[in-house]
Amino acid sequence: MQEEKNIQEQPAANPKADPMILGWKKFFSHRWVVKNIPFFLFLSLLAVLYIYNGHLADKITRKISVTEKRIKELEYEYKTAKSEVIFRSKASELIKAVEPLGLKELKSPPYLLGKK
Repeated sequence: MQEEKNIQEQPAANPKADPMILGWKKFFSHRWVVKNIPFFLFLSLLAVLYIYNGHLADKITRKISVTEKRIKELEYEYKTAKSEVIFRSKASELIKAVEPLGLKELKSPPYLLGKK
């Protein structure tokens, strides 16, 4: 009976003999880590690319929003200029604009010179 106790206590007393620990130790050995360095580098490269892509997307989103604001400003400017041109091209406004130059509106209809 005492021999059975010694046998049962030995694996617990010696952690190196535990099959669970031996399995993990075998899995994460120095040789395994060195063998998988290219894969770890590949994963690192993917992580860097993922982070860069996120930053690039944020940057492009900011540029788009700035461009949209600028387009709205230009639209307002265009509409203001267009309404001003339409207002100034009215006949009454043209008369007011050319009056300082000495030009006046005709009171009689124009007549043709030439053929009879």
